[in-house]
Formats: sequence, C-alpha cells, structure tokens
Amino acid sequence: MTLPRTPSFRLDGKRALVAGASSGIGLACAVALGEAGAEVTLAARRVDTLNALVDEMKAAGMSASALPLDVSDVADTQVAVAANGPFDILVNSAGLARHSPAADTTEADFDVAADLNVKGAYFLTQAVAKGLLAAGKPGSLINISSQMAHVGGIDRAVYCATKHAVEGFTKSMAIEWGKAGIRINTICPTFILTDLTRPTFEDPEKRAWIEDKIKLGRAGEVEDIMGAVVFLASQASAIVTGTSLLVDGGWTAE
Repeated sequence: MTLPRTPSFRLDGKRALVAGASSGIGLACAVALGEAGAEVTLAARRVDTLNALVDEMKAAGMSASALPLDVSDVADTQVAVAANGPFDILVNSAGLARHSPAADTTEADFDVAADLNVKGAYFLTQAVAKGLLAAGKPGSLINISSQMAHVGGIDRAVYCATKHAVEGFTKSMAIEWGKAGIRINTICPTFILTDLTRPTFEDPEKRAWIEDKIKLGRAGEVEDIMGAVVFLASQASAIVTGTSLLVDGGWTAE
C-alpha cells in the first residue's frame, strides 16, 4: 500500500507580492512567505520603512525586495505590477477603516474607504492575474478581508460594505480564472492587535466587547494570520478557491 503524502507548504521558487507590507498583518504575511522560501516583494507607500524591513528579512536569511506602491492609484499600480511581475502569489493587506454610525457617514469617508478597500483591491488583484494569464502560469491571490465581511457591526456600515464587496469579486474571479489554475481567496481575521487597532483595545468597554465576542477569549495576534497565508499560498490548498478562511476565534460562529 502506498501512503498518501502531505502536500508541501514550501514556497521555494515562488515570487510573492505583499501590498500593505510595511506593518501589522501585511508585514507578518511577508515574513511568513519569506520563511516558507518565497522571494518576497514588499509593497507600500512608506519607502524608508520598507527598505529597513527588507534589510531585516535579508539578515534573517530571507529573499526580499521593496516596491513603492499606493494601491489606491490604479494606473500606477498596473504599471508597477506589469514591470515587476509576474508574481506567483499576491497578498493584499492594504486597507483602511472609517468608523461612524451609519446615519453620520459622510461621502468623503465612504469614498476613501471604497477607493482603497474595494477599487484598489480589485485592480491590484486584476493586475497580478493579468501577468499570470499572459505568462500561462498558475497562482494564488489572497486578499486580507475581515470577519466583518460575514457579519454586521455597530459603527461599521462602510467598512462592512467594502469587505462584503471583496468577498463578492473574489467568488466571481475564482469562477473566471479557475481553468487557468489561478486561485483566489480571502483571509478574514477577527480584531488583531496592531498599532492601528491599539486605540480600540485601549478603550476598556470596546476591549471587553471584542473579547466577549471572540469565543476563544482573546484578541488575535499577527502571528495568527501567518500560518493561514502560507496555507493558501502553497500547494497545501491546491483545490481551495473562491472562498474565505475565517481566522476569527469563533466570532462568526453565532
């Protein structure tokens, strides 16, 4: 009898683009892919920060480079991806939130969130896919979405709208590109402790609400996302596409 073999989680020989890689979840994803053997291009607006992180990753034995990129600038993003690709793996962690009661949402807040979280994510994903299609290569495209793509939340109508939209185009793109071997999925984290979320966690009432909703009783850490991104980027998830991987501690189980 021949025993089955676990598919490899290694990414040796693969080129990965990580947008929003200068901090938080994006940085954690870049490191995770680098540790798994990928050649990682870290992309973000903060060039000095990127260069310092690339130096740290190289010192740790990883292959890394920096690419200045503003995902909300669709034209520049398309040019940059075409010039530096094709990429076998995309992780898009660029995003922002504008929280307020729905009755108080301003057009400006809606537009800035939608421009980056939906429009920017859509056309970045498209740009990487175009490179793969032109090269006749398979690939794995991953957008960092949110548990809020599956539920609602107080003061989060705009944010929820943008993340629900990401789930929608993910499913449609998976249908279109599946026969080309291009997989596309989302990772949907719960609240993750980062510099951006720190003010929320410093509010005792909000922290209590978060920890009550997370059934495992604690907020997420960036390390909680690292295994998930390697799984979706690798052959270990070879038949996974058009879906979301919820890393939410049970928030959406109710």
